[in-house]
Amino acid sequence: MTFKPSYFKADLFKVLSNPVRIQILDALRLGEQSVGYIAEWLEIDASAVSQQLAVLRSRNLVTSRKQGNYVFYSVRDPAVFKVLDAALEVFNNHLIDVRDALQQLE
Repeated sequence: MTFKPSYFKADLFKVLSNPVRIQILDALRLGEQSVGYIAEWLEIDASAVSQQLAVLRSRNLVTSRKQGNYVFYSVRDPAVFKVLDAALEVFNNHLIDVRDALQQLE
């Protein structure tokens, strides 16, 4: 199969379809973070964070660095934040449309 951007995009959106993965990426907006920090920030178990980070790493969205007993993660390509920001913009536009529709019902 030849490489087609549409397949890459579909795979990217598949990876981003998990809310925990999106929350992890949002935590990494602040820069490199440990699994423990991310787990505390998201208020979920560190093993669940590690599992989702493994998926993100397998798709080259994050990189890891080990220091002693700790593993630190960072975003490989900050352009992924543009994708997340665009999705948030679409969501906000949808809310505006819903609000306007509700106001017309008054």
